[in-house]
Amino acid sequence: MNIKFKIENLSVYFGKEQFLNNVNLEIEANKILGIIGPSGSGKSTLLGALNRMNELEPHCRTEGTVLMDGVDINSSTYDVINLRKKVGIVFAMPVPLPMSIYENVVYGVRLSGVNDKKKLDELVEKSLTEAFLWNEVKDRLNLSGLRISGGQQQRLCLARVLAMEPEAILLDEPSSGLDPISTSKIEDALNQLKEKYTIVLVTNNTKQAARISDNTAYFLLGDMIEVGSTKQIFTAPLKKETDDYITGRFG
Repeated sequence: MNIKFKIENLSVYFGKEQFLNNVNLEIEANKILGIIGPSGSGKSTLLGALNRMNELEPHCRTEGTVLMDGVDINSSTYDVINLRKKVGIVFAMPVPLPMSIYENVVYGVRLSGVNDKKKLDELVEKSLTEAFLWNEVKDRLNLSGLRISGGQQQRLCLARVLAMEPEAILLDEPSSGLDPISTSKIEDALNQLKEKYTIVLVTNNTKQAARISDNTAYFLLGDMIEVGSTKQIFTAPLKKETDDYITGRFG
């Protein structure tokens, strides 16, 4: 088993309030880990711990260890900017930039100092193809990213992350508010992307987790209640709290 992230005794506080309680979790490389649980259970906080986005919030304090490829990402010597290139994130609400589809995709790459047109052109096609969007927009790359549908905007945001050539992709409810067809395209993309990337998917849709996650973790009130193969979690959960949630009796 190839472990991409190893989380040990992780607790996260914002001010005096604790959002994660002593979490221990291993995240396999080239697999999709689904994170499920009711609102306020610490799912998004866990994502923020994997690329240190939590630090952007005032009064955030983290205890414990997060290892990526065996290296402690919370070390004072770890390059946070490089970490966020390696570990990209897609949020629930698509946030395309007010510029063309092409420039949306290459925005971060240009900031990194890449301006070679041939390389950028290749990256745009590759990233949009991986995000299952290329065939829909290839003839209108100069169109504003704000003028395509919500589902296309979300895949554009995914393409922008992919253009940075990350090692892991975090997704925080990426299908929230999307229609079933757009949701299906996001899921198709993720199923192919796991061959190259480690994927952590936070979703309030338990059916989505059951469809595409290899492993699933259930969180409740900052505690990780249970983690296992998706088949085991959904057919034979070990904890009553997990069973109550996935059967709809709670949450």
